[in-house]
Amino acid sequence: MKLNGRHTRSIMRTADGRGARILDQRKLPWEVVWVELRDAETAARAIREMWTRGAPLLAMTGAYGLAMAIAEDPSDAGLDAAHAMLNATRPTAVNLRWALDEIDKAVRPLPPAERADAAFARADAIVEEDAGLSRAIGEHGLALFRELHAKSPGRPLNILTHCNAGWLATVDYGTATAPMYLAHDAGIPLHIWVDETRPRNQGALLTAFELSEHGIPHTVIADNAGGHLMQRGQVDAVIVGTDRVTANGDVCNKIGTYLKALAAHDNGVPFYVALPYTTFDAATPSGDLIPIEERHGDEVAWVEGEGGRIRVTGSPAANPAFDVTPARLVTAYITERGVLTKL
Repeated sequence: MKLNGRHTRSIMRTADGRGARILDQRKLPWEVVWVELRDAETAARAIREMWTRGAPLLAMTGAYGLAMAIAEDPSDAGLDAAHAMLNATRPTAVNLRWALDEIDKAVRPLPPAERADAAFARADAIVEEDAGLSRAIGEHGLALFRELHAKSPGRPLNILTHCNAGWLATVDYGTATAPMYLAHDAGIPLHIWVDETRPRNQGALLTAFELSEHGIPHTVIADNAGGHLMQRGQVDAVIVGTDRVTANGDVCNKIGTYLKALAAHDNGVPFYVALPYTTFDAATPSGDLIPIEERHGDEVAWVEGEGGRIRVTGSPAANPAFDVTPARLVTAYITERGVLTKL
């Protein structure tokens, strides 16, 4: 990822090797603030309160959080308690549970004295793998973008995306944004329609920030404008990330994704979902079985801006954080293995 023109990553170990350093995404794009996580409780708070977010990055934060807990208490009881605490922070995304289980598998057979080093080593490996997965997704998506641009070579390729599935949601590159970065660097002219993504505005605040840092032309739009743009032929494809894909191909993603898929289907616009294998949940048959996180209504009632928080309604507010897009509305899945019409 590019930050002030320099390549960096969204998460890394602290200098002493016993903590993790993350961007406080609540401050973006107005301030770039790095936070050091020094214990599992702070890592859990960072996940729960969305200092950090995005299914893959939640997994990385959780993995380091569990390693920190093991460094404090390497017993089986300590491992079990920390695993349960971290897993309970965000119930919808499957990556977090996967990463915690990976740490557990790596350390459970070992004597307590060896567990902390093994946990941090496994967390490091998961981080490196995630960056590689995102890069591979980008390569396969780049080939797809080349094909799409070849159909209308005289103008920029117009892509619509919802929420933030970029390097701020992963270790590097992102999922839905990875093809954008590689295509831009390869000289393919792009223009990205960026949904604001109410209520937390991850599109307007985070995706737009990322694209600006990389120099990719983009325009922020109100969430309800996407269907109108598709009707006018101003969208060549929709590409989104996902927090979980079930065995039948249903896609759970940020609230509002389903409406974009419906509009794309009605207008003959391809709808792509970018994901690594860690987001695929083979154990859950279909999307109706996914627990949908209901967040506090204050996220709807208040908005965050450069000047602080502003209240926009005094009425009660409901805040489901995710919706499910049926597999029948998905054109293809862009994965590290290739572009797949079925998983």
